[in-house]
Amino acid sequence: MQDLAPHAANFVPLSPISFLERAALVYPDRPSVIHGERRFTWRETADRCRQLASAINRQSLGKGDVVAIIAPNVPALYECHFGVPMSGATLLTLNTRLDVDTTAYILAHAQAKLLFCDPEFASLISAVQAELPEPVTVIDVADPLFTGDVNPIGVCDYETFLTLSDPEFEPIWPSDEWDTISLNYTSGTTGRPKGALYSHRATYLNAMSNMTSTGLRPLTTYLWTLPMFHCNGWCFPWTMALMAGTNVCLRRVEPKAVFDAIKTHRVDYFCAAPVVLTMLANAPMQDRFKPDWKVEVVTGGSAPPAALIAAMAELSIEVCHQYGLTETLGPSVICAWHPEWNEAPLQAQADRKSRIGVRRDGVEAAMVVDTQTMAPVPWDGQTVGELVLRGNTLMKGYLNNPQATAQAFESGWFHTGDLVVVHPDGYCQVKDRLKDIVISGGENISTVEVEGILYRHHAVLEAAVVAMPHPKWGETPCAFVTLKPQAQATAAQIIEFCRGHLAGFKVPTHIVFCELPKTSTGKIQKYVLRVQAQGVSEEAKK
Repeated sequence: MQDLAPHAANFVPLSPISFLERAALVYPDRPSVIHGERRFTWRETADRCRQLASAINRQSLGKGDVVAIIAPNVPALYECHFGVPMSGATLLTLNTRLDVDTTAYILAHAQAKLLFCDPEFASLISAVQAELPEPVTVIDVADPLFTGDVNPIGVCDYETFLTLSDPEFEPIWPSDEWDTISLNYTSGTTGRPKGALYSHRATYLNAMSNMTSTGLRPLTTYLWTLPMFHCNGWCFPWTMALMAGTNVCLRRVEPKAVFDAIKTHRVDYFCAAPVVLTMLANAPMQDRFKPDWKVEVVTGGSAPPAALIAAMAELSIEVCHQYGLTETLGPSVICAWHPEWNEAPLQAQADRKSRIGVRRDGVEAAMVVDTQTMAPVPWDGQTVGELVLRGNTLMKGYLNNPQATAQAFESGWFHTGDLVVVHPDGYCQVKDRLKDIVISGGENISTVEVEGILYRHHAVLEAAVVAMPHPKWGETPCAFVTLKPQAQATAAQIIEFCRGHLAGFKVPTHIVFCELPKTSTGKIQKYVLRVQAQGVSEEAKK
């Protein structure tokens, strides 16, 4: 058979920036972005992104250059997801919760040339500038919803910067879909953060996968509770242009603000870490709103306890549990739902939803393997292995870190580092991180399983379990617990509750009441708790 080469007519490099052009063409007057009293249409957003790209280009920046932004979920951050790559440059969305040292490290490591800065972070960036080998050029991003003191530190403001554009500018299309569109740094909980490089191709496909895996409808209304800086908002900025939907920006994620936004804008979808769902489930009654239409939330990170999923159902918010990492552009495994499961009792539904499930489209293969042999584990719901992935929606690799890249892609698979079982129906369930498993008297204890039981206790708001040294068993579980406001419970009562639901060797030997330390993306810092557990163990010996 004749083998034909690609032609300009039938081969265009994939890039999610194409979604914006279509949204502006087909739905020019539909609302694109809402932020307080500010309203933009898709025509306006496309024009602003084009202006942004041109202004960046006029700074002699383009392919190979990194342009950063530090801001909460505001319109400028949304526009950067299109304007920066349309200039040919690479977008770096900075985590707003990092300290001076880590932020300076990231900017220096990425060799960022230009930085857009929201006024809330002006003092942080001023301190960061002093730590950089060469100061980065700063553009101030004004926001009328910011209520603090405004101290400009940039060479000009964002709106003025847009006027520096060329009216005749044409967006720069990637010459190769493997070109880098964005750079996202890991949380860095065990060392310096690593920079994961995303390609135009991967983000295009992942943005489409967001649509197909969640059932997003055209012209949907999406609430920004997930930080856009986190894995580029799981690629949802690009997905929303694909759907020509409406982005409702939320500067601060607070329960009342979330419920008010859902009510005011008739929100259909949002994404959130389990910690946000916990906030909503425990919000004061006067702050809540129960919609009479379908609202869905995609949650990721640690597996949400079944009790939390059930609590969200009582608020008429349907939870879709997905799993992913920075390296997988956000969610890559989903608890794909079967209609017949709706007939099961609510608790049984919640238990099933707490599983991460099966691979999303865009991920070509997901397998749970023996960590030594790479052989698949049996589908028995008991045998633990590491989850490995293969597909088109993974990072290109780590910036300037070939050793870590090679380790991540060893044996032709991406290694997640998560310990998982596969149930007989093929659905996966995370049991632990490789480094978090508790080995007591030779028995493996899943901290996720123990945490799930702790969350069932009526007084428990948050819980985390880590290994604590033990003179006889080697390790035993130590639980760190935050109680709900006005709730009361003793350590003995919680331990007794666990005895009624767990095998004896899995029951925590100690309960520590405290506020749980978290990373900048809301993940519980178990490495901090492990250090504290060492101290608890030493005290127990005395």
